[in-house]
Amino acid sequence: MSPVSRSTVQDFFQAYASRDPARIAPFLDEQVHWVISGPVDVLRFCGERRGKAAVLQLFDRLSPEEFEVTGFNPEAMLIDGDRAATLGTLSGIKREHGRRISYRLARFIRFDGGKVIEIHSILDSFDAAEQVLGHPIDTAHVGSTLDPVGTGNLVAI
Repeated sequence: MSPVSRSTVQDFFQAYASRDPARIAPFLDEQVHWVISGPVDVLRFCGERRGKAAVLQLFDRLSPEEFEVTGFNPEAMLIDGDRAATLGTLSGIKREHGRRISYRLARFIRFDGGKVIEIHSILDSFDAAEQVLGHPIDTAHVGSTLDPVGTGNLVAI
């Protein structure tokens, strides 16, 4: 695989930030593998998609039904060979109740011939889920096998 140029990565992110499927489509390989790690029950746009059509449906229908994305603040970008990684903060409004949310997001992308063939997004899903739900998530699990004495020493990932 050939190295991806910084300009291609930046152009992809400009298209991505637009949330416009027509602008995103030229950057996607037909067999793109797109993964957003997170709680699918709370954030329906999370999960795995295979193929350009499934990814474009994410931008055309699923994500807009759930969120109005109001911004992405990229803090860092690293490009190495055919791969790129970014770290940033995504902001939006949950359509169901109008609550504003903002969470950290890391993306790991692999390109081939200037096209995205694989992307894996890892979001601070615990923080995002608490914001979407509107309350802290109880992690104490008193009496469970994970925390039998209720010390609250669990870490939710």
